[in-house]
Amino acid sequence: MYEQEEHRLIRSTVREFAEQEIKPVAKELDDREEFSYDLTKKMGEIGLFGIVVTPEYGGQGMDYFSYIIAVEELARIDGSQAATIAAHNSLGIGPLYYHGTEEQKQRYIPPLCTGDGLWAFGLTEPEAGSDSRGSKTSARLENGNWIINGSKIFITNGATDITLGTTVQAVTGEVDGKKEFSTIIVNRDTPGYTSRAMKEKMMWRASNTAELYFDDCTVPEDHLLGDRGDGSHIMLETLDDGRLSIAAMGLGLAQGAYEMALEYSKQRRQFGKPISKFQVIAFKLADMAMKVELGRNLLYKACWLKQNKQPFAKESAMAKLYCSEIAKEVADEAVQVHGGYGLMKEYDIERFYRDQRLLQIGEGTSEIQRLVISRYILSE
Repeated sequence: MYEQEEHRLIRSTVREFAEQEIKPVAKELDDREEFSYDLTKKMGEIGLFGIVVTPEYGGQGMDYFSYIIAVEELARIDGSQAATIAAHNSLGIGPLYYHGTEEQKQRYIPPLCTGDGLWAFGLTEPEAGSDSRGSKTSARLENGNWIINGSKIFITNGATDITLGTTVQAVTGEVDGKKEFSTIIVNRDTPGYTSRAMKEKMMWRASNTAELYFDDCTVPEDHLLGDRGDGSHIMLETLDDGRLSIAAMGLGLAQGAYEMALEYSKQRRQFGKPISKFQVIAFKLADMAMKVELGRNLLYKACWLKQNKQPFAKESAMAKLYCSEIAKEVADEAVQVHGGYGLMKEYDIERFYRDQRLLQIGEGTSEIQRLVISRYILSE
């Protein structure tokens, strides 16, 4: 219904790339917990950075479906590489593209559309996860400069050698007794700004996750992104878009896990026949296929609404919630189909089982999605 010929083309292009370039090295990168600059560069070369950005800023000028399909196809093979693309496009480029001044867009976006540079979005803090208004990172305006102090945590793409900077949400004052939040652009070479890669992760081990620190980090006043006090609006709008990409990651992971289970069930023989011939396994596969199909339809509907400039925040939360939940359910059942082999690193389903776990937490937990959805349906 939603997919057109150009979407089928990008699906086949990204699928071929993921199978030929990513799949052969995904396990090794996961084992070594290594971010791949080579794959990042190659993903840039096939146009996966700045997918929806118009050509005047160096982007590909594609529609949002193309972006979601690309993330879905990457996640079908490896969550880490999908995370790099999803975070960079939605959280990195997105706020700059939708809220930057013309000068900011011309300065920052073109290098981010090639694969040569990454950008991060500094929102989460040690004591401010679901409660984003609990942020303590502050920025005061002094002599024409913003002076930033605080820290961020769990920031994707925040500490690679090609990370060019981050957009930071900070408390910039109080209005009517409430915190005023603003977003500020911080270049990586700014004095007082440091980053540290976080290791020993259970999942997305080949993506970069960072802690960011700001110690009297000073940037010019014109590095403000959007209007002063508009930080919460920018953050929420960015998360609405980001939820669609996380949903695409859940959908792609579920698709990949289902395909692994299907293939394995046809090859594995017990009691003289393939286990796929046993009704208990066949029914598991039927449920997996149904959940994947339902997730795809829900996600694509949300994308259609966004693309046609209709309200989509409720559907975005629904898609993120459902696709992340079916990623968990399908990956779990796929491990069950594999039996003991599903617990061994020799089989990719073990990595998929670990990778799916973040999807119910990142960019709004499943509990927060239910809160968002309930608020919309109760106000209708």
